[in-house]
Amino acid sequence: MGETLISRVGRLVSGTATSIIEAVENKAPDIVMGEAIREIEEAVTEVRGALGDAAVRRHHASQRLSETNRSHEELAEKITLALANGKDDLAKAGIARQIDLEAQIPILEKTVVEASEEEKELDNSIKALQARKREMQEQLSQYQAIQREQAAVASREGANAPNASDTSSKVENATNAFDRALSNASGVAIQTGSTTSADSAKLAELEQLSRDHRIEERLAAFKAKAEAV
Repeated sequence: MGETLISRVGRLVSGTATSIIEAVENKAPDIVMGEAIREIEEAVTEVRGALGDAAVRRHHASQRLSETNRSHEELAEKITLALANGKDDLAKAGIARQIDLEAQIPILEKTVVEASEEEKELDNSIKALQARKREMQEQLSQYQAIQREQAAVASREGANAPNASDTSSKVENATNAFDRALSNASGVAIQTGSTTSADSAKLAELEQLSRDHRIEERLAAFKAKAEAV
């Protein structure tokens, strides 16, 4: 299973990249840290997209929840009216529809809550990533300043600079070590059970029997309420 967006944010914010850079021998930290900064920028873009998706999901679920609750209330009035006019068949149809709506309401409520929580988490992730990016940019600037100072000292002392092939090899070694250390992929096997067609038919019949019983119970409750008035 590949790295999730939230776990990726955690990895980037936790400073794992910097720890790896410091542990790599024959490294070019400025190259590796520059890559890490670009990865943070890409993560911010992805998180913003996910934040927009969560907001849309919350909005749609909230609208659907309001409509479902309103329909449920309207059906209660219609069921009462049908019973008052001796229309048990119409009352049963209304009750069946109420039961369908009641099955959806908890899921819609959960969706609204989860989407809201996801929005908060993603918003905090963006802030954390941006803060980490500023820190890494500062670290990179400090490193580059130190390198320039050391280069100036080496030049004055007549030190020989490493040739291009040595530099290329160091960059390649650092990049490969960085990629290997940050690799976070694993496989998860998911096993599911199976049922025969005969079993499925029996389960469907049992579900329908239970549904009919609930309708009859609800109908009796409505009648008892009407008689008590």
